[in-house]
Amino acid sequence: MAKKQKQLSAADIAAQAQLQEEVEIQRAFEAGITTLRDLISPSSLEFQSDHFRIGTKYGRTIYVYGYPRSLYTGWLSSIINIDEVLDISMYIYPADTAVIMKNLTKKVTQLEATMDINSEKGKVRDPELEAAISDAEELRDQLQVGAERFFRYALYITVYADSLDELQFVQHKIENIFGQQMVFTKVASSQQEQGMNSTMPQCTDQLQIRRNMNTGAISTSFPFTSADLTQEKGILYGVNMHNNGLVIFDRFSLENANMVVFAKSGAGKSFTVKLEAIRSMMIGTEIIIIDPENEYQKLCDAVGGTYVRLSLNSDVRINPFDLPKVVDSEDANDALRANLVTLHGLFRLMLGGGVLAPNEEADLDQALIDTYARAGITSDPLTHTAPPPTIINLYDTLLHMGGSGPSLAQRLRKYTTGTFAGIFSQQSNVEINNQMVVFNIRDLEDELRPVAMYIVLNHIWNITRADQRRRMLIVDEAWQLMKYEDSASFLFSLAKRARKYFLGLTTITQDVEDFMSSKMGRAIVNNSSMQLLLKQSSSAVDVLSDVFKLTTEERRRLSSFPVGQGLFFAGQNHVHVQIVASDEETQLINTNPNTQK
Repeated sequence: MAKKQKQLSAADIAAQAQLQEEVEIQRAFEAGITTLRDLISPSSLEFQSDHFRIGTKYGRTIYVYGYPRSLYTGWLSSIINIDEVLDISMYIYPADTAVIMKNLTKKVTQLEATMDINSEKGKVRDPELEAAISDAEELRDQLQVGAERFFRYALYITVYADSLDELQFVQHKIENIFGQQMVFTKVASSQQEQGMNSTMPQCTDQLQIRRNMNTGAISTSFPFTSADLTQEKGILYGVNMHNNGLVIFDRFSLENANMVVFAKSGAGKSFTVKLEAIRSMMIGTEIIIIDPENEYQKLCDAVGGTYVRLSLNSDVRINPFDLPKVVDSEDANDALRANLVTLHGLFRLMLGGGVLAPNEEADLDQALIDTYARAGITSDPLTHTAPPPTIINLYDTLLHMGGSGPSLAQRLRKYTTGTFAGIFSQQSNVEINNQMVVFNIRDLEDELRPVAMYIVLNHIWNITRADQRRRMLIVDEAWQLMKYEDSASFLFSLAKRARKYFLGLTTITQDVEDFMSSKMGRAIVNNSSMQLLLKQSSSAVDVLSDVFKLTTEERRRLSSFPVGQGLFFAGQNHVHVQIVASDEETQLINTNPNTQK
């Protein structure tokens, strides 16, 4: 009986042990699924002699073993800014100067002895040996006076790709970039695990492949050499995609404040310009916009701006014969003559956009002068305060003069008593007295749009000359002006002279090829210190890459940028930028019905 009881006790003990083991397994399982290490660790990790695999990604570590005699500042920037996934690690170990001096003295002695032996044997001079002695002596002198220090330097790079073929391609790409600078690399054969660990952010140099370098040589490898467009003042344009820095810039700090924006439809050009406008207003800049598609009304209303709707049915009137009320004596003496030149271009546009015959040009010029004279306005600046004439007065002058006058009058009649009468044939009643003023021309007929843009630009220009303040003039869909020689020439004149009057001209267009095929279009780009290139069509990429001297990588990106990304040029610098806006700003400036809340 006792033996049976003992056997039952053993069975119970075994059952309890099994139950306890199951509980421990359950606890281990539950602990395992909630450990952070398990959440962030890859599904698998496999090492081969020349590569490793983390999950579905392939990686390879290479190290630098050879350097040229001289290194130049920024030699590593081409690798840092390459559009590939890679990790770069540098290890810098300070060395004892006394030990280095002792070794250098020994090395110089050996080199000089070698040179003496070669000389005794009658061998020709060895330039490499002489250079080594010179470098060693120079380094000794600098170490002696404390101008230089000595270090051990290690540089490792781990590249990643989705396949072995792609990994090989990226490796060759990096080796070619290094090779052009006489910097030599090798794959960390049979040490891929140590190489991976050496390039992870845990500061463990497991490869220990180092090279002696002095302070000057190491300073050239400073990694943060990508283009940076951050200033102490200005507005935020976006995020620098090279280094995640902020692109903060004041366009008025450049030689001129002009900017061109090129993008295909839907790439975010209007969004970007509106974002710049509201941020510029916060630092006191006045904004004037020519809006051909009614895209700026929501923003204008939100900031309490003035929205001027130009149409044949509106009460808005702009007289192209207005003269600027300028204070500067030089500008005042030139005001009438400058406006006569502008009116010549305007009436060529009104009369069909072609070239007038010489006799028609002469008769028109005389009629313009006579029309001003009849209103009491001459070249004397004191007469410029008199009420200016209108197109109706010019029509009467042409109708009653000889030559081609009556014929020109008949061609102008639709602007005086015909279909287009009223809007540009009466005295102006528009005042630019708000921090944001938007001129909407969407409701004008297609034939009248270029004329309206020309007249509005001239009206704005006159006010800008009379009252100089920090202003931005935004011309959307500028290609409509570039179709005609006279209006294109006038826009170029604005771009060239805007700086003198503290005006920044922003030219926006989606028709890049037509804009850039024009001589005036290219001249406007050349007179704009800032350019923004958002996503482009394939045909436009070729045109822009030729104008802006884009690299192969920039050309490839330009046709595949997501909405809101582009190349931002400011003076001699350019960066890959991501346009960013707050939720409040997005609500103000977004006009896409699919994304509006």
